[in-house]
Amino acid sequence: MLYVNVQIIEDASREEKAKIVRDITDSLVNTLGKKPEHIHIVIDEVKLENWGYAGMLTDVYLSEEGT
Repeated sequence: MLYVNVQIIEDASREEKAKIVRDITDSLVNTLGKKPEHIHIVIDEVKLENWGYAGMLTDVYLSEEGT
């Protein structure tokens, strides 16, 4: 069994998340020869205020970039 945890900022659509799951699954099948039913993928969506970048919270960083 393979377990993959993906963390993204919470703004992806359901279709985008489905594509992430398909692409990761296809890659593991093609690269490692694993069966799709043995691959488990969890997508954690993180709020901007809970993600740090460049020494600050990402929501603050992005608001400063826009000014």
